[in-house]
Amino acid sequence: MRMSTKGRYGLRLMVALADRYGTGPVDVRTISREQAISANYVHVLLGTLKTVGLVRSTRGRDGGYELARRPATITAFDVVSALEGQTAPAECVAEPGACPRAGTCPTRDVWCQLAASIDGVMKSLTLQRLADDRRAQDEALSYSI
Repeated sequence: MRMSTKGRYGLRLMVALADRYGTGPVDVRTISREQAISANYVHVLLGTLKTVGLVRSTRGRDGGYELARRPATITAFDVVSALEGQTAPAECVAEPGACPRAGTCPTRDVWCQLAASIDGVMKSLTLQRLADDRRAQDEALSYSI
């Protein structure tokens, strides 16, 4: 199973916004430059996240995007599922009726367990934790004697 750029880049954008939580909106050009993602794609991703209520936007000279809620209340699952939809590795996990063999398939349990594990990890990671971990990495890298 491979996550698309929507999920990967969207989560990166949200961690960047979590890093700046409480400082006001961040303009798209700044986010685009810092994350090396085209401004158009940033608009698309943040537009979707705004639709589901994870970010809000402000227009005007000092406008941009910011988290709509505290970073400790938004999980990686919230972000990825908003951008990717179902996170299940096989259609039969979310919709058993999609496959006539779902009730007797010897591999469906594998896909169900994998989906539960993936969702469990993503639900356990908040944007606050991811932002804190990123800052800790930066501090470890900037240590000098």
